[in-house]
Amino acid sequence: MALAKEKPLYPVPADIEDDFYAWCFEQAELLRQKRFAEADLPNIIEELEGMAKHNRSVLKSSYRLLIVHLLKWEYQPERRARSWELTIVRERNNIEDREEDNLTLKKEAGGLVAEVYRRAARHAARETKLPVTTFPADCPYTIDQLRDPDWMPS
Repeated sequence: MALAKEKPLYPVPADIEDDFYAWCFEQAELLRQKRFAEADLPNIIEELEGMAKHNRSVLKSSYRLLIVHLLKWEYQPERRARSWELTIVRERNNIEDREEDNLTLKKEAGGLVAEVYRRAARHAARETKLPVTTFPADCPYTIDQLRDPDWMPS
């Protein structure tokens, strides 16, 4: 005896373009119920990949901003500002939070820092009005120093 076909989960399914929020919850429920044939798999895959790329980008941004402020702190000690210190603390906290939730990205941090360093140095040069050649060619800070909430360049 054949089972009756399951009734649709929602009378009118949400469209990803019209109501992303509802679409997410509908897709999650379809997956939870293992109703894969009804799930919007191509868009689910695209959204998951997009989320992973976004997490990587956000972590890179935090490292870039942290490095900019550490360079300014080190190379313009006479202009040190509380706002620089607060940015350093905030970005270290952001990095810690993001790496706790993304262990693979935490393992890739050295590569991420290498990717963002030149842009960070250019940014620091613009803000300090120092030549970009003032700063080392490669990041002068170790991953441990960047993550250490108490470490500051001398």
